[in-house]
Amino acid sequence: MLPVLPALLSAGATGGRRRPLGIVLGLTATFTVTIVGLAKVVDGVGLGASATRDLAIAALAVFGVAIALPRVADRLEAPLSRLARFGPKSRGRGFASGLAVGAALGFVYAPCAGPILAAVVSVAASGRSLAVGLAYALGSAAVLLVLALAGRAVLELVRRAGRGLALQRVLGGVMVLTAVAMAFSLDVRFQTAIATHLPAAIVNPTNGIEGSNDVTSRLASLRPPSRYAKAATGAAARGDQHVALQNYGPAPDFTGIAHWLNSRPLTLRQLRGRVVLIDFWTYTCINCIRTLPHVTAWDRDYRKDGLTIVGVHSPEFSFEKVTSNVEAAIEQDHIRYPVAQDNDLATWNAWSNEYWPAEYLIDAQGDVRYVSFGEGDYAKTERAIRTLLAANGAKLGGDAKPSRTYDPTNQATPETYVGLARQERFLPGKSSAGTASYTPYAGRLPLSHFTLGGTWTETQESATAGIGATLAGNVQGKDVYLVLSPPKGEHGRVEVNVDDRYTKTIDVSSQRLYHLFSRPTSSAHRLKLSFSPGVAAFAFTFG
Repeated sequence: MLPVLPALLSAGATGGRRRPLGIVLGLTATFTVTIVGLAKVVDGVGLGASATRDLAIAALAVFGVAIALPRVADRLEAPLSRLARFGPKSRGRGFASGLAVGAALGFVYAPCAGPILAAVVSVAASGRSLAVGLAYALGSAAVLLVLALAGRAVLELVRRAGRGLALQRVLGGVMVLTAVAMAFSLDVRFQTAIATHLPAAIVNPTNGIEGSNDVTSRLASLRPPSRYAKAATGAAARGDQHVALQNYGPAPDFTGIAHWLNSRPLTLRQLRGRVVLIDFWTYTCINCIRTLPHVTAWDRDYRKDGLTIVGVHSPEFSFEKVTSNVEAAIEQDHIRYPVAQDNDLATWNAWSNEYWPAEYLIDAQGDVRYVSFGEGDYAKTERAIRTLLAANGAKLGGDAKPSRTYDPTNQATPETYVGLARQERFLPGKSSAGTASYTPYAGRLPLSHFTLGGTWTETQESATAGIGATLAGNVQGKDVYLVLSPPKGEHGRVEVNVDDRYTKTIDVSSQRLYHLFSRPTSSAHRLKLSFSPGVAAFAFTFG
C-alpha cells in the first residue's frame, strides 16, 4: 500500500468530493485484472512468490527518495510531463478523472502489496483467480477509501498551516526506511513480535470464529488426526519415558516434490536397507530452527553407520516456496543431508502430518517405528536411532554422546503441563482427579518447580481455578507463556506477579496461548499467578 499511498492522498485531496471514490473504484478494477494476470504469469513461468516482495522493496525506495527530494522527483517526472493532462483536475466533482487516476494506480499497486499479495497470487494461480482477486481487491478498496477520505481532510489542514513540504519529506523518509527494513526481513521479525505480544483482539480478531465448535468440528471431520499423532499422544498421556519402537506400518513415499536439494531425487524403496529419519520442517519456524542442530549432528555422527536423514521442507508461507530462499537456509544451518521441497504439501498430506517440526524414524525394512513432534525428546530420539541401527547390524561403540554442547532449552524451564496426565515438578504433587484445596509449598521453590494454592479442580488435561486459586513457580526463561481457557460463556482474569512486583492482568477470553511476561535475557524469576474462578490452565512454555 505504501508506494501508492502518497499518490492516493495527493490525488484525493484535490478536485471534487467524489474523486476519492472514483480513484478507489478505478484502482480496484485494474488491480483485480492485474492479480488475475499476475497469477497466470507466476503459474506459467515459475516466477517465485517473492518477486512481488522484491518489486515492493524497489518501489518503496524509489518513491521514497523521489518524495523526500523534490529535485529527484522533478527529474523523474520530466519525461512523463505529457501525461499530466490525465492527472487530477481542480474543477468539477472529479469522479471521472478519479477513475482514470485510480486505474493508473491499480497497475502500480498490484506488485507493491508485499507478502499479502503473494499469498493471494499463489491461491489465484490454483484456478480461483477472479473470485480470490476480486475479494481481496474489494477488501483492500474499503481501507483505501477510508484513508483517502481521511487524508483529504488532514492534508487540507497541513496545507493551510504551510507544512506541506515538511510532511512530504517525512513520508519519503518513512518509505525509504520501510524498504530497508523489508530488504533485511526486519518486517517479518516485527510481524512475529506483534503476533506474540499484542492482544488477540488486535492480531487475531477472527479467533472466536476459528475456535468455535462448528468450525473446529467441521475441520476435524475433513481431516482427522493421523495414526501417528494418536499413538504419540497416547504414549505421552501414559507418561511413557522409554523408547517406544512400535510398528506403525509401511512409510508413505515422497510425492509431489518440487525440487531435491543436496541430492538426486530419492524414493524410500531406494533407501531400503538403511535407517531413515524423515524431518518435516520449514526454515522460518523457530521450533524447527532449534531442532536443526540436533538433526544435523545425527547426520554427522550416524551417516556412516547406515542412517539417512531426509528433510521434507513443507512451507507455511508462500515465500518459503522459493528455492533460493530454502538453499540459503540450508547453507546457513549447515544442512548436508537431502532436502525435498514439498511446496504443495503433497508429502505432508500423504503422512497426514500436523506439526513443524515432526520426526518419523523408518527401519531398514521400510516401516515407521518411532515418531516425535515438536521440540525436545532429543535423547529419546537418538536412542531410537541407535536401536534401529544396531538391529540393522551397525557396530556402535559406547553410549550416545550429546550431539551439541548448547541447547536453548537448557537456558529455560522445560515445557510444563498443569494437567495430571503429564504434570511434573509440582510440589506437593497429586495423582487423582477432582477438586481439592491446596496450601502453597512452604519455603523457596527449586528452580523449574511449581506449587498450587487455593481450590482447584484437576483433570488429566488441565486444572480449573476455584476460590482463591493461585499458581506459583520458580522459572527460568526470557519469555513465559501459558495456555488458558476462560469460564464457559464468560471472560476470566489472571493477575501476573513477577519477582513480587505486579506486572499486569490478563483478560482470558478464548482458549489460546497467552504471553505472561518478557525479559531481555533468560534468567530466573519468581512467578505468581492469581486466577478468577473458572479459568483453566493447561501448559507453560518458555523461550
